[in-house]
Amino acid sequence: MFEGKVAVDLRGLAFDRISDGAVRRIAERIAAGERLGPADALAMYRSNDLMGLGTLADAINRAKNGDVVTFASNQHINPTNICTLRTTCTFCGYARLPKEAGAYRYTMDQVLAEAAHAADGLTKEYHIVGGLDMKAGLAYYQEMFRTLKANFPHVHIKALTAVEIAHIARIEKMTWKDVLIALREAGLDTMPGGGAETFSAAVREKIAGKKLAGADYIGVHRAAHELGIRTNCTMLYGHVETLQDRVDHLMMLRDLQDETGGFLAYIPLAYHPDDNALGTELGRRGTSTVGTDDLKMLAIGRIFLDNFKHIKSHWIMVTQAMSQVGLHFGVNDLEGTVVREKIYHAVGAHTPQGMTLDSLLTLIRGAGKQPAERDSFYRVLRTFDISAPETPVAV
Repeated sequence: MFEGKVAVDLRGLAFDRISDGAVRRIAERIAAGERLGPADALAMYRSNDLMGLGTLADAINRAKNGDVVTFASNQHINPTNICTLRTTCTFCGYARLPKEAGAYRYTMDQVLAEAAHAADGLTKEYHIVGGLDMKAGLAYYQEMFRTLKANFPHVHIKALTAVEIAHIARIEKMTWKDVLIALREAGLDTMPGGGAETFSAAVREKIAGKKLAGADYIGVHRAAHELGIRTNCTMLYGHVETLQDRVDHLMMLRDLQDETGGFLAYIPLAYHPDDNALGTELGRRGTSTVGTDDLKMLAIGRIFLDNFKHIKSHWIMVTQAMSQVGLHFGVNDLEGTVVREKIYHAVGAHTPQGMTLDSLLTLIRGAGKQPAERDSFYRVLRTFDISAPETPVAV
């Protein structure tokens, strides 16, 4: 159920830890129950008071979620890397043309083989995304979801970005709504938030010229929410976007959440420049974003998106260590066990492709937080002690 704009009690906030006057005034306004506007978000992005932003974000998060940090026992499945946008999405290193070396499309047997990790009952969610493959239309995904549900009925299916939904609608000559209804009947439970990139038309023209427009991304998610399908949302940052582009992006997300209440979580995603045309053009290698920006993205997301309860850090993209620090910058949820991730590792991510349960628990406990496994709707399934007697597991 949508929690709506959650009032926060900031009486325990250490205002003296906020050195920037603009950020302090923002904190005072929030404490007074006022809502922030775009100018406030821009002021926070321009501020150098990282610790002040973290202090405020942490206080808001504690008011909403206490010290609990959740994760899902999930598994990523990327069924195809064949994509019609191979030559136009310049930030992607994962996509292939149909006859290009390395191109693949899973058969149902291959999907089942990949999904078999769930046989032990520990995996609770499949996260399924891939390329815009002309031969992976509605029937392909209907068969996949039905097959997965028949073999692993206990596993939740979170699948297909708004871009993939629009692609299927286009090749099948259907509406977004009708595609979503058909996929829901086949077993789709929720949707991930990928494909948002940055909503600015100028930015999209530069990094993803033929990709679904920002307004249409919002439109697909609106259609899903109207059908009762909950979704996540994202922002890709650290490439060519401006601070104003980031603000406008957050405003569009907050506005739709006001309208529908259908978003579960917001997840900022750091751009990786390796093995993609945009990185080559920009002359970048290695991690493109810096830690201060990664933390600022999390904190401002928590502060500005007042109608979101959950802010997630994607440890695959920013490293486990940075995600751990993020637990004091407004984050209350971490990407889960994953098992094997392909898309971000294709563009230079050097993090593991999966994490064990013990490693996740150690990471969360190391931040002094309470680990809790959740389901895909953020309902807690089990909690763990903040401290544990066993030997810490290296992350």
